[in-house]
Amino acid sequence: MFTGIITDIGTIESVQQQGDLRVVIACGYDMRGVDIGASIACSGVCLTVVDKGHRPDSVGWFAVDVSNETAGCTAAGQWTAGRKLNLERALKVGDELGGHIVTGHVDGVGEVTQWQVEGGSHHLEVKVPASIAAFVAAKGSVTIDGVSLTVNTVEDAGGITTMGLNIIPHTAAVTTLGALQPGLSVNLEIDVLARYLKRMDDLRGAV
Repeated sequence: MFTGIITDIGTIESVQQQGDLRVVIACGYDMRGVDIGASIACSGVCLTVVDKGHRPDSVGWFAVDVSNETAGCTAAGQWTAGRKLNLERALKVGDELGGHIVTGHVDGVGEVTQWQVEGGSHHLEVKVPASIAAFVAAKGSVTIDGVSLTVNTVEDAGGITTMGLNIIPHTAAVTTLGALQPGLSVNLEIDVLARYLKRMDDLRGAV
């Protein structure tokens, strides 16, 4: 489990095809405190640490295996050398839950349609896949590239659902969201509570 509160921005150093993709990510974590087998959310994708270490300059790194299934279900171009990733280590019992409950499972890939300055913040609009449109609601929670956010508006028009969000300067500065632009793909995870409520509603309607 995660909270959607980003604690570091990593950089993909290398990607090798070894059946699955072996991805090596440079980070600011002290990897001595990260176990092999630990989970780290990488731009919203829960992945397992399979190797780790430090460079001579003390920069930490860890390796993960990204399956073809995962690569096919996540944002286009995410698993390429030089790509910046939002990182979050798994939640520990007793940690502060500053965002919302996040599983690290991508439910769909959205497309940025608008990214513009409004006051000191940025207004972000994302086109939501039809498969998860019913799970997105104004004032509800959503995860974009691993970042816990509150949905401000939802608009359904012409068979397309678009959600609007406000990105404060701090969030833009400490995550990869500050580099968004129209046309880019982003990983989306719906609120786990919305998932269960939708399922119960579907069953109730089937009775």
